[in-house]
Order: sequence, then structure tokens, then C-alpha cells
Amino acid sequence: MSDEREIQEVLSRYVRATDRRDGKTQGALFTDDAIVQSFTRTGTDDYEPVAPPLIGGAAVAYAVDNYMLPHPVGGASHHVTSDHIIEVDGDRAHLNAQFIVFRIQGAARPEGGWPAEAFGAQGTVHPIESGYYDTDLRRIDGEWKIVGHRVLLDMPYVIPRP
Repeated sequence: MSDEREIQEVLSRYVRATDRRDGKTQGALFTDDAIVQSFTRTGTDDYEPVAPPLIGGAAVAYAVDNYMLPHPVGGASHHVTSDHIIEVDGDRAHLNAQFIVFRIQGAARPEGGWPAEAFGAQGTVHPIESGYYDTDLRRIDGEWKIVGHRVLLDMPYVIPRP
């Protein structure tokens, strides 16, 4: 597999772990000293931090497991990434990709089953977030790991303060 494809797969594993709320899997994609930070757009190309950075894969795992809200019954999220720009320089690489996150809420199946006239998907799908992942990676022992990850959100994003 090419370096570019391996790097793209790291992002694929990242978004799938997010959708599953799987901190252990997501944290394993990062180095122990990786810096991860989310930013909100304040202008055309201007961003400001949403919260202090997370340092290392263990912090990422903890955040996913303890700060992300669980999906409601019948609910899920689904990340879609596109337009991957990947630059490889030996054992270092940079990845930039667009993303959209959808909120999925399946309708509850009626106790007696779906009515005869029911057809197709039962529920709703709504886009809830978009932006860019701007990610630095390093090959360590033959495996690409994230060393820097910036989530550049298109809309204002608020995290409640304690």
C-alpha cells in the first residue's frame, strides 16, 4: 500500500473511532506527545481555539470516553471526509481533508412492527458539523502516527466551561 493510502487510512480509522465513541482505538492513532486542538472559524481564514489542546494519545482516548456525549437510543453520527491533500517527505507527512458530520436518528420500530405502507429509511439524517482536519503524521516503526491534529470548524463551536 502506498504511503498516501496508509495516511488516508489513519484518518478513516480516526473518524470511525469518533463515530463509535471508541477512545482506546482513537487514542492509539496518536503519539504520546501529539498535540490536538480544535478551532472555530472567526473570519475567512481566521480561527481561534475552542479549548486548550490535548497532549498525547492517552488524553485523546480520555476525552473521547469522558467528554463526548453518547449517542441516543437509535442514534449515531457519521463522519464523511473528502478532498484529501497528502504530502509525504520521508517519514513525515501532512494531511488536509474536508469533513462533514451527520447526526443520524433512527425511528423507533413500532411494537407491532412497521406498518404495511412503511418503506425505506425510517428516521432522519442531518448535517451538524463541517470543517477541515489539518494533520501532521510521522512514521514510527513502520506505522503512521498522528503527531499534530487541528480540527478547523466552519461554525462557532461552544464547549461548556466547568
